[in-house]
Amino acid sequence: MQRISLVEKDQAHPLIKETYQKLEDRGSQVLNLFKVMGHCPHIGLNFQRLGNSILLGEELPVKLRELAILRVSNLLPAEYEFVKHIPIALRSGVSQKQIDEVSDWAASAEFNDQERAVLGYTDEVTRDIGARDGTFAKLQGFLSEPAIVELTTAISYYGMVGRILVALQIELEPES
Repeated sequence: MQRISLVEKDQAHPLIKETYQKLEDRGSQVLNLFKVMGHCPHIGLNFQRLGNSILLGEELPVKLRELAILRVSNLLPAEYEFVKHIPIALRSGVSQKQIDEVSDWAASAEFNDQERAVLGYTDEVTRDIGARDGTFAKLQGFLSEPAIVELTTAISYYGMVGRILVALQIELEPES
């Protein structure tokens, strides 16, 4: 059972109402995660801004970002986050087989060397906060410094998202 109430549009602070309206105007659903974050208008607004920035991306290939997000949500485990990112991952080129095997990626033949470097780094940053030198060196063999910063930011942000989802037991929307 969800631990925190959802802030609906008619109850929301003006900053949050505006955010909800922008989502609705784009045809996007106002997620339960955003409705919970609506309890803290300034944090909620900037929380969503950072998430949108990560999703827009800069240099990191979307497929690698989505593999990392799926792996973070798998490790926590944050089902809400995992379920919400499956369609994005599929659109970005992640295969259904990769999604199915992300929990045991190290034993799977579905991932190439670059994806393995990203997933290994994701595991270490999520579990241990840092990464071993060898893991980082493998990542450097595939990604530029800006892409590594972007990946690390995505892993960290979605680690935070997952912790919020799990700690507050935020429920998936009924149509999910």
